[in-house]
Amino acid sequence: MNIEKKKTNPAQFVRQVRQEMQKVTWPGRKDTFISSAIVILLVVLFSLFFLVTDQIWSKGLQWIIEKGSGF
Repeated sequence: MNIEKKKTNPAQFVRQVRQEMQKVTWPGRKDTFISSAIVILLVVLFSLFFLVTDQIWSKGLQWIIEKGSGF
C-alpha cells in the first residue's frame, strides 16, 4: 500500500494556516474574564479542601500513633 502524499511548499502552508485561523472563533473579553474567575475560584476551593483533608488525616494519624505508643 503506497500512498503518495502531496508536499506543500512553505508559502502554500502559510496560506492554509491563515485560512484556518480565520475560521477560529476567539472568546470575547467577558468570556475570558468569567472563565478565569471560575478557574481561580476552583483552585482556591480545591486548595482549601485538600488543606482540611490533610489536617484531618494528620491529626488522625497522630492520635493513632500516640495511642499505639502507650503499650
